[in-house]
Amino acid sequence: MSSSPTDTLVDVTMPQMGVSVAEGTVVAWRVTVGDPIAADQTICDISTDKIDTEVPAPVAGVVAEILVEPEATVLVGTVLARIATSGPVTAVAAVAPSGPPAPAGPAPPPPAGQNGGGRRYSPVVQRIASEHGIDLSSVTGTGRGGRVRKQDVLAFLESGPAADAPLHIESPYRPEPAAPAAGDGQLSRMRRQIGAHMKRSLDTAAHCTTWIEVDLAGVEAARQRLGVTALAFVARAAMDGLRAYPALNAWLEGDRYQQHRQVELGIAVSLGGDGLIVPVIHDAHELSVEGLGSRIKDLARRARARELTPDDVRGGTFTITNPGQYGSIMATPIINQPQVAILDLEAVVKRPVVVTDDRGADSIAIRPMTILGLSWDHRALDGALAAQYLADVRRRLESVEP
Repeated sequence: MSSSPTDTLVDVTMPQMGVSVAEGTVVAWRVTVGDPIAADQTICDISTDKIDTEVPAPVAGVVAEILVEPEATVLVGTVLARIATSGPVTAVAAVAPSGPPAPAGPAPPPPAGQNGGGRRYSPVVQRIASEHGIDLSSVTGTGRGGRVRKQDVLAFLESGPAADAPLHIESPYRPEPAAPAAGDGQLSRMRRQIGAHMKRSLDTAAHCTTWIEVDLAGVEAARQRLGVTALAFVARAAMDGLRAYPALNAWLEGDRYQQHRQVELGIAVSLGGDGLIVPVIHDAHELSVEGLGSRIKDLARRARARELTPDDVRGGTFTITNPGQYGSIMATPIINQPQVAILDLEAVVKRPVVVTDDRGADSIAIRPMTILGLSWDHRALDGALAAQYLADVRRRLESVEP
């Protein structure tokens, strides 16, 4: 490569797009070597098992190198291209991961992954088509050069006639593959990545979990009136509690401990057999219960439709997980690094409990009860603080007016 001595080369890397996403596939390049490019202009399309999105240029300049071919799958952090921020760029080639370099020039890059008939499709498009038995040759593409995009396949599903294949694309689960014969099973790549991330968290943080019981009688009545779930009330109470106990709204990276004034709230979303992802509600502390309910519903829908962007899954400062929606009553969630705590909402179960009236008299009543679990990092916090925080959240939830 030859360029001006005054050039500054800026790397464009494969972004991190979720705790269990370790690699991505370059679907197509929007630029060629030598093209001028503006900051935030799309430089390429990428695909992962959870997100199909665009990669913006971090700076303005001239495309100096393209290092990864379309359809190549690379690890998060891999340099995809380089941008020269000043000076001319001459005699620069687009370099493939292996094999001879491709010549620079205005010729368009190869289209994305090929399927029968000479047409080419991205991994996400092929996966959705396979799951629903779609003949992609019958789908009209709206992408560049008539490329079939994920949105085209989803639109085809919604407009098509009812069939035996499941068409409810908002479902949190996709059809499960047939169970392998005994001894033949193998963990999927996604499960291996989730396992590696969870193991790193356990190896890094000094995990402890504290539980507390909460009477949700007021919350249950209020949520039905407002048309939201109990999770929205718990999220609001949890963030109000973080204002009183800001030590839990923090990151710990090595010996560097950083508290955050804003709450970037991660909500764990199950993708069924595909694992999980933790999209983030940015500036969640500014939202009402109704606003939180709407944002949680939207993020979950977009997560399951593979419509999240990189910004949707990074920067979280505190996480809530909600396995109770499936009926569980107690869990020990693993901290989402580099955060120092994660709150667990379990099932709301009606059962008899002892209640005390204003005169101090005890009686037995049937109440909707739940257990909140807080896993916290003993390197940054102590048990007394964790218990005080949970007590604060409980007080706020039990004070909700019906």
